[in-house]
Amino acid sequence: MSNTATVSYSWNVKGLQPKIEAKQNKRERQTFFGCVDTASGKVIVKRAERGNAKTFKIFLVKIIHEFKGKKIILVLDNVRYHHAKLLKPFLENNKDKLELIFLPPYSPDMNPMERVWWYMRKKITHNRAVESLKMRIKKFWQMFSYFTKPNQEIVKLCNITF
Repeated sequence: MSNTATVSYSWNVKGLQPKIEAKQNKRERQTFFGCVDTASGKVIVKRAERGNAKTFKIFLVKIIHEFKGKKIILVLDNVRYHHAKLLKPFLENNKDKLELIFLPPYSPDMNPMERVWWYMRKKITHNRAVESLKMRIKKFWQMFSYFTKPNQEIVKLCNITF
């Protein structure tokens, strides 16, 4: 997550270009991991200082804890640390609880969590500037506190049909 306004389509008077006021002095970033249970709409997110194999493993532990007693099939993109050697022993020890499936390269449309991230940007930053990364993170947690419970809004959002 970065503290950058995202430009998106919008309605406006013909011939007038919409403007987004931004008071951004520097680029700020924060890493969040996320997964979504497409059957219930429950979203799990974890904040991390940076995205790497160590912090991703911590997120996997959180997922296993959240879905205790269930076999989890986690669909992932191909970020380098998703394939890290550091994860191999952990994945082997938890193969009865967790299975990773990797999407083809450059296929974010097939990843339900990417739809959730898009929805977050639409609600928080599309065509509006957030004054600071701290404020954006606050808005993010306000929004996702609602999605930590099963809900039909996310189920509909993640319904992928081809």
